[in-house]
Amino acid sequence: MIRHSEHAVRGISYAILLSTCPGAFAQDFDAKLIAKGAEIYETRCQTCHGPRMTKPEWAPVDLRKFPRADHNRFVDTVTYGVRNMPPWDDVLKPADIEALWAYVVAGENSQAGFGKP
Repeated sequence: MIRHSEHAVRGISYAILLSTCPGAFAQDFDAKLIAKGAEIYETRCQTCHGPRMTKPEWAPVDLRKFPRADHNRFVDTVTYGVRNMPPWDDVLKPADIEALWAYVVAGENSQAGFGKP
């Protein structure tokens, strides 16, 4: 179990990361960050959320429709889990979660070149 103090430290880490990552607010992401997010997605997320964010019928959330203005909810969900989704805070670093966010926001057909036929 993670203690409350560990949650506070993680929250502070995210705040520092976000303050040094202007793209998290402007949602104008570097192609390398998007590509890193796509790679993490492929290895960690596609089993449940579908390859290239193509939501399977049984999946509860279509990441292509995730609210782009709800960055904090995304971070909290990935970090701590929700309903059937497990927490990933023991596997993914804050920078990894930001890369996933970049990929989800930019979309599959982003400037990183993923998903193009």
